[in-house]
Formats: sequence, C-alpha cells, structure tokens
Amino acid sequence: MIKRILLLTLVLVGFAGNEAFAQDPNFTQFYANPLYLNPAFAGTARCPRICLNYRNQWPAIAGTFVTMSASYDQHIRALSGGIGVLVTQDRAGAGTLNTMNASFIYAYQLNVSRSFSLKFGLQATYAQRTLDWSKLNFGDQIDPRYGFVYESGETPPSGLRRSFADFSAGFMGYGEHFYFGAAVNHLTQPNQSFWGGTGGQSPLPMKITAHAGASIPLTRNRFQTPTIISPNILYQRQQAFQQLNIGMYITRGPIVGGLWYRNRDSFIVLLGIQQNAFRIGYSYDVTLSKLTNATAGSHEVSLSLVIPCKKPSRRFRTVDCPSF
Repeated sequence: MIKRILLLTLVLVGFAGNEAFAQDPNFTQFYANPLYLNPAFAGTARCPRICLNYRNQWPAIAGTFVTMSASYDQHIRALSGGIGVLVTQDRAGAGTLNTMNASFIYAYQLNVSRSFSLKFGLQATYAQRTLDWSKLNFGDQIDPRYGFVYESGETPPSGLRRSFADFSAGFMGYGEHFYFGAAVNHLTQPNQSFWGGTGGQSPLPMKITAHAGASIPLTRNRFQTPTIISPNILYQRQQAFQQLNIGMYITRGPIVGGLWYRNRDSFIVLLGIQQNAFRIGYSYDVTLSKLTNATAGSHEVSLSLVIPCKKPSRRFRTVDCPSF
C-alpha cells in the first residue's frame, strides 16, 4: 500500500495543474550522454558518434522511472560546427505517464586561439506526453481495510495526450586539458498540462546546468600504460530542485572508474571500458537517505560508438573530457 501511494504521488507531480511541477529525467553518466547534458557538445567527437543510454531508477518500487535515450552527432566542416539528433523516452509508473522528446541540435564552433575553443549550441525539441488514466488510483477509491476497491469520482482531462515545442541553448569553452560549460533547457517554459482552459497552466520550469572539469595525465612516458585523473563538478537547478555533483574519474588504459557524491542524498559508482571507438559503462546510484532500503538504488548502462572518418583539419580540436 505504501509503495502504491508513493508511486501515485510521484506520477501526479508529472502532470498536475498549476501547483506541481515536473522534474526532468536525470542521467548520472553525464558525459556518456553529452547532447542531453549540453547541446554545445554536438560534434565534439568530430566523427559520427552514436550514444545509447538506459536508466532504471528505484527498481524496488515497481514501475517508477525508466528512461532511455539515443543520439547521433557529428562535425560538419561546411557548417562550421556540429549537428545532432537526440531522442528520449521516459516512463513513469509502469507506463502511467510517458514522455517522448525528439530534438535537433546545431552547435557552432569558434577557435579563439591555438589552445582554446568555444562552442555555442541551440536545440529545438518536439515533446509529447501521454497519460494512461486507467492506471491511476485516487484517495476516494481507498477502503480503510481493503485498499483500492471503489470507483473514483475524479474526472479525466478532455485529452490524454499533450504535445508542445521546446527550446534549449548552451555553450562550452575548452582547452587542451580543461573544459567548462553551461546550458539552459526549456527557455520558453511550455505549458505541459493535460487540462485546458485558464486552470490548466503547468509551465515546464527552466533547467540550468553548469559543469566543469579537467583531464590530468599522470604518466609522461609513452611506453607506460597511460593513467589520467579527471576531477569534475556539475550543478543543476530546476524550480525548487537543485543538485550538486562532485566527483572524479580515473582512467588507466581501457579501464575507467568513477566516484561521485551528490548533495547528501547519494553517491555514484561507475565502471567503464573504452577500446578504440567503442565504449560501454555501468553505474549504480547508492541512496544515502531514509529511502535506502525501499528503492534499491538506480542502475544505468551506456553504449557509444564513434565511426571512423577522415583525418581532422588542424583547426579542429576535440574536447578532452571523460567518456562517461
């Protein structure tokens, strides 16, 4: 019973009227899903890049949040920047609330000097949200002894599907061994409410992201297995929700390990393998709050492939940031 009520509360936050606001899905392998983190990442690998991501949040509470994404991006010399396509799907409450986004991204690259570059990204998104009313439970259905046994008197909205356009922007600056950037999602704060009329206003709040890091090689001898440490910081804010992630990656040869601390809520453990153009990673979010035993943490898997292409011109510089 407690799990069903908690699940109902979480789903209702996603589509309620003018008092509740949804929070964007969150991936913890930030750089394994670069276009989702910041549209300015489009084309930073130069060659065509394909990224696939899967996240299952709180699996012990059946049917809570399952999020998937797929993206493609590459640098186009004739456009002086990169283009990208990003598709995400989020399922809350075993399909009670489904969100599908399809985005097109362009990121202009400006080489300020031989050692420093800037990128500016713009993102246009078509979003669609679908509500399965038959899977919802309400307070007037609850019997004190037998649980959800009554018919609800709640009236469903006139439409159970909501579509809208959404826009985002971001920038990045990077040199040989450092990088920083920021992004703002939902610039126009589109209305995502299923209810029409003046009472059906539920603007999607802006999400602000800021991130920075460095790549520090520990081995100088080319005959030794390369070892690199990468300290990172990432901050996100959306409406009343805010999140600060501080962590570090350690790369030795093809093996990547990572550890992040998020607010006082959880920490993230990562293990990845990168071999030439192929990368695969797994991460687990360990919950530190009182929900530890009820959620079973969060699981995330990422795959990426960079398709070989022609040698870059001397004017092109890739971003030396983590792969996960």
